Amino acid sequence: MVVVFAAIGRASHDEGLRLAGVWHTAWPFLLGTALALAWAAYAKDDPRTVKIGIRVWLLTLLVGMVLRRLTDAGTAPSFVVVATLVLGALFVGWRLVARARRWTHPFTRR
Repeated sequence: MVVVFAAIGRASHDEGLRLAGVWHTAWPFLLGTALALAWAAYAKDDPRTVKIGIRVWLLTLLVGMVLRRLTDAGTAPSFVVVATLVLGALFVGWRLVARARRWTHPFTRR
């Protein structure tokens, strides 16, 4: 999800899709995602739940922005807003769809 976010962002700003460029944009957020998923694994939480999706989203965003700020990679308010919305949709959106499909499928047992 983070690599997709970084690639789309770079492409939309005509920054190119070279691996090094995508890595430069993505690495702070990838580290945040790894920390959040490690936390979920340690706590034995199901990573597919909306609750964990929200935790992964927020920790990814927080770690990513802090690292970008510390490395002077840029944290313009517009970037923070777009990153918040896009990462939220990517990390939480599919979990909400999956949960809704479970609720509406007539043969699903709970």
